[in-house]
Amino acid sequence: MIFIIVLLIIIAILAFTFVVFIHELGHFLTAKWCGIRVNEFAIGMGPRIIKWGKKETKYSIRLFPIGGFCAMEGEDAKSDDERAFGNKSVGKRMIVVCAGATMNILLGFILALILSVQQPAFASTRISAFHEDGSALQSAGIEVGDELYSVNGYRVFSGTDLQFALATANPEAVDFMVLRGSEKLTYQAVKLNTREIDGQISPILDFKVFPVEKNFATTITNACKDTVSTVRMVWSSLAGIVTGRFSLNQLSGPVGVAGAITQAASVGLETGFITALNNILNIMMMITLNLGVVNLLPLPALDGGRMIFLIIEAIRRKPMNPKYEGWVHAAGFIALMGFMLLITFGDIARLFGWN
Repeated sequence: MIFIIVLLIIIAILAFTFVVFIHELGHFLTAKWCGIRVNEFAIGMGPRIIKWGKKETKYSIRLFPIGGFCAMEGEDAKSDDERAFGNKSVGKRMIVVCAGATMNILLGFILALILSVQQPAFASTRISAFHEDGSALQSAGIEVGDELYSVNGYRVFSGTDLQFALATANPEAVDFMVLRGSEKLTYQAVKLNTREIDGQISPILDFKVFPVEKNFATTITNACKDTVSTVRMVWSSLAGIVTGRFSLNQLSGPVGVAGAITQAASVGLETGFITALNNILNIMMMITLNLGVVNLLPLPALDGGRMIFLIIEAIRRKPMNPKYEGWVHAAGFIALMGFMLLITFGDIARLFGWN
């Protein structure tokens, strides 16, 4: 049993590291393609534990598996090297900056596609039946054949959207909008049936939806929908944190992510190896899309923050002072590391039951 737990923890760390590697690989490959000198490509942070490479680029694996970086010449300071990041055109620099998030989103789609291929059919948003022992939606007046259009104003395009909307709603009063033919009907303050799971009240899905037949086109479509749905969940969750709907205690760092992967795999192993593997792939899909979306936020030290400076440069037709831009990103990096330490401490506290 201990061996299995240790193995799952190792798998969790490797899965998280792989997602980071894909992100940094996007920066690395496009930098090389654009003729930018890359000084170091590293996975992990902190002291080097493995290093290699005798040419211009040094490669390393570092002690703490909480990130990685692709260090380009002239990225945060002025350089006279003609291959420096800052000496390339704005367009090329934009490509390099966006490449990490793009690779994460592409990986998310590939993982969604792997999961979709295994499904016998896909869920629609059109109601096919209600539970025989009573359904809250049926009691409210919703009928078989109605297509769920939105939940509390959150537009639902797929079963994944529907699950997220219901999971984050107050089950005491949920607003539904449905399509019945060409008509849009609204049902307000519907009280859902609930159950208690691990001390939390969760809504019961007391209805069924029509399946979508599986073929090549619907498999690709479902993978695209799941990718878009997960990206929308990330944005909605970030907005919820900003507005106070969700608390910072609900955020997880690398330790929490590793714990989630380990737990998902452990639960899956109770059913079988393939289920455990699919649970890991599902968590990885959410992590890589989270990383891609969050990195595009317009904050210092993130790719989105660098994009803001590049957009300003393109508008002004004049580069920002590299020294001042470097200061901004350095301050942002320090703040980001502090935030990561805070989140990691919260992860450890939850792991040992300290809160």
